[in-house]
Amino acid sequence: MAAAIGIILLKLAVLVLVAKLAGELAERIRQPAVLGELLAGVLLGPSLFGLVDLHDAGDASASFVAFLASLGAIVLLFEVGLETKIKDMLSVGKSAGIVAVIGIAAAFAAGFGASYWLATLGVWPHSWIFHIFLGATLTATSVGITARVLSDMGRLATPEARTILGAAVLDDVGGLLILAIVSALAVGALNPGVIALKAVLAIGFLVLALIVGIRFAPPILDFLGRARVRGLLLAVAFAFALLMAYMAELTGLAAIVGAFAAGLILAQTRQQHALHERVRTLGDVLVPVFFVYVGLQVDLRGIGANLGPMLFAGGVLTIAGLAGKLVSGLGVIDKSTSRLAVGVGMVPRGEVGLIFALVGATTLIDGVPLLAGWEYTAVLLAIAITTFITPIWLKRVLTGRTPAAHDFGEVQADTDAHGAAVFRPRRKKPRKGPDWTGKE
Repeated sequence: MAAAIGIILLKLAVLVLVAKLAGELAERIRQPAVLGELLAGVLLGPSLFGLVDLHDAGDASASFVAFLASLGAIVLLFEVGLETKIKDMLSVGKSAGIVAVIGIAAAFAAGFGASYWLATLGVWPHSWIFHIFLGATLTATSVGITARVLSDMGRLATPEARTILGAAVLDDVGGLLILAIVSALAVGALNPGVIALKAVLAIGFLVLALIVGIRFAPPILDFLGRARVRGLLLAVAFAFALLMAYMAELTGLAAIVGAFAAGLILAQTRQQHALHERVRTLGDVLVPVFFVYVGLQVDLRGIGANLGPMLFAGGVLTIAGLAGKLVSGLGVIDKSTSRLAVGVGMVPRGEVGLIFALVGATTLIDGVPLLAGWEYTAVLLAIAITTFITPIWLKRVLTGRTPAAHDFGEVQADTDAHGAAVFRPRRKKPRKGPDWTGKE
């Protein structure tokens, strides 16, 4: 037992160190650190070095890494929530809602159409449940990937970031409801009443949590701020994030949505700045584990004779996935917000897409998995590509674009090399007609 624990600790040490070094290397070549962490996961996974094999039930370290990755995702979204003001989220609420609706509808249509077209070419069998499931899988959006890139760039205060985060939360609610419907269809147990109940519970949880939390959190944290025990404030705040994550899971939402809501609530308190600094330090260790875990999911072994069909199907699904989310940027109604940046920010599927794919691989229809063998690998390929390209693409789109000046009165905000806020006088530019990116 002691030897097994020792091996797990050794693997974890290697994983964390390689993740941070890969992130440093990515930064030095002017790429987001998250990209290096994702690639580190691919290198350390079963495709190359095999340090941790998430697909091997006999690898005791796999479940431990998966747990730490889940914790890292919770810390990441908790930290993002702490940097987000509810009034700022509400200011882009209409755009976020339209972006989410367009993103879900367009991605579902693109995924369904791509799967149907592949079936007509004979790449895989024709099955309505199969096509519906792939459409549902492409509706997923990983807020964690985009949030990390925006945070590293010091862009969480921009209208693009607020729109993406708001839309991603709504997207998560809608996507999970679609998944519940598809899963029920697969086993022939669709119950409209159950689906409606899940929708009410999910939405009710978010609304009630924010109302109650904002009412009671400030006085509680004011009291804890006078405590003499070191770390009590952080411990209570982190426990609150875990509790909210647990409650989100109970209502059918992802745990990260609950953690994000917890951050939103505590961001309204006077201890917000102190909490953010402490949580950020915690995230420096745990968050990279999450992104390495996403990379570890990529397994290029055992493709065999189906390599050609797998690559073709994966490529088609990738194009469908990109198109389905890029058009969501058209839902932005504020002309000062980049529609292209919002569309790109909604592209990565990440851990949410992996959850969808895993449901497909474990759902049985007449004893046969809905997604079997190379079909599952093709879906993973599309998820991996959309996840890996987003950090590079989003950084390129946002590079040189300063936050909207109207958010800061007569000054515009930027950040220095250390991520600190720097305010400069707003520069007047000649007005031009808006292009597709929403810039003027």
